[in-house]
Amino acid sequence: MAELEMTRMSSKGQVVIPKEMRTGFKEGEKFIVIRAGKQLILKSTRDFNENIKDDLEFAQRTEEAWKKYGRGEFKSTSADSFLNELEKC
Repeated sequence: MAELEMTRMSSKGQVVIPKEMRTGFKEGEKFIVIRAGKQLILKSTRDFNENIKDDLEFAQRTEEAWKKYGRGEFKSTSADSFLNELEKC
């Protein structure tokens, strides 16, 4: 299951990666930043070529989902129901 954390961009354009999300990455590691619409994908240069197509497709699906949400085209459900449906995937 995907992990979610919140962060924000500073006035200098800097974004802090939350501590919980930094596991497996080391200081000084380089990343590629990919922009797909209003989505940003941060990908380690260690595995840049791996799964790039999947990452871009995910960003495109996420962007479309946000558009649908903005138009009010979404289904309301409880957290438990959502997690049960997610486990079926």
